[in-house]
Amino acid sequence: MVKLSSKYKKHNLQFIQPGSTSRGVLTSKDSWYLMIWDTDQPDYMGIGECSIIPGLSIDDRVDFENKLLEVVADINNFKYWLKEGLREFPAIRFGLETALLDLNMQSDRILFPSDFTLGQKGININGLVWMGSYNFMRKQIIEKIDQGFRCIKLKIGAIDFDDELKLLKMIRKDFNAEELELRVDANGAFTEGEALEKLKRLSEFSIHSIEQPIKQKQIEQMAELCQLSPLAIALDEELIGVTDKQNIRTILHTIRPDFIILKPGLLGGFKQSEVFINEAEKLGIKWWVTSALEGNIGLNAIAQWTYTLNNPMPQGLGTGKLFSNNIPSPLLIDNAQLFYKPNKYWNLNYINHD
Repeated sequence: MVKLSSKYKKHNLQFIQPGSTSRGVLTSKDSWYLMIWDTDQPDYMGIGECSIIPGLSIDDRVDFENKLLEVVADINNFKYWLKEGLREFPAIRFGLETALLDLNMQSDRILFPSDFTLGQKGININGLVWMGSYNFMRKQIIEKIDQGFRCIKLKIGAIDFDDELKLLKMIRKDFNAEELELRVDANGAFTEGEALEKLKRLSEFSIHSIEQPIKQKQIEQMAELCQLSPLAIALDEELIGVTDKQNIRTILHTIRPDFIILKPGLLGGFKQSEVFINEAEKLGIKWWVTSALEGNIGLNAIAQWTYTLNNPMPQGLGTGKLFSNNIPSPLLIDNAQLFYKPNKYWNLNYINHD
């Protein structure tokens, strides 16, 4: 019988420029790298990333690291941890699932072999534009278009709404909906009373969809908004913390959004994300995948899994360049696609250095 050993290493990821959303500004965030190996054959180590977004992750809590210590101490009981022991700690479950997949493959961070990991195919991704002043956001938009992006996602809800509409008007003056897809993400910034009117004003600019216009856990209000909105609505934060299949089914059936957004690190891993996909597809709800500010260890795992799902929509996987001290990896963005370059190597100094 294989006997496993485990440890973890904390890594504070530093943003190259502050990341602003309607929830606040991030200048850094923590990740924990969970490492697992066969005690009798320690030459290969599986690595997973447990990533927390302050104020959003349900496991952003004081006992997070204590729970991680529990998992490490009882790593040979991983089936329990994956099935039920980490329901309240989706980031750890995602990291554990990833590390075990990595260990099982023993092939230098190749978890889901495909044309993507061979470097033959890329994944279409959207360009992310962070909140800030009008001029700051305008500069980002121009840069993304110049870089070849034909799907741009704008964070909205933190600056003056009229300024945000001016940005959209500026874009649409030069690029119609066939030339450039626009997604917006409110991160729950709109109040229930103002949401519908704002959605009507946004709809003047041929917006593809809006993520989470109002705060989560307002099920009936969100359902009504989905019925009345002239814009397609995508659920994001609404899915976090929902673990039971029946609850997933009830929320999707009640709200009936146009899209759901899957963040494996916030939902509890790939198997849990696939439950959401299966239930959504039964109702004709479309979906795409987004990373949740993981470093390259987590992003790599999510990207490889995403490729296997054969979803042609632009995915939200362009976060690898956000951090100044990210793990150097074979991931590369080129002409609005994410690629894995097998001829490039992982540099795990941040993880291996004690």
